[in-house]
Amino acid sequence: MKRVGEKLRTLRERRGLNYRQLAAEPGYDHSHIVKLESGMGLPSAALMEAIVKYFCISYDELLDDDVDLRK
Repeated sequence: MKRVGEKLRTLRERRGLNYRQLAAEPGYDHSHIVKLESGMGLPSAALMEAIVKYFCISYDELLDDDVDLRK
């Protein structure tokens, strides 16, 4: 679960989104996304749900550190 921020950055960049665009989808402030991607915290359950739905990934893909999304 230590790589959630890294994975979120990969997913965001793959879609060509900036912080504000991604934050607007689940209704969060962009600074929250910046902090998550910087490894300064973990997403709430509600934000995790929004992330997996928005990017069409599983919770395992987001939370399991052994799963690499950069491929």
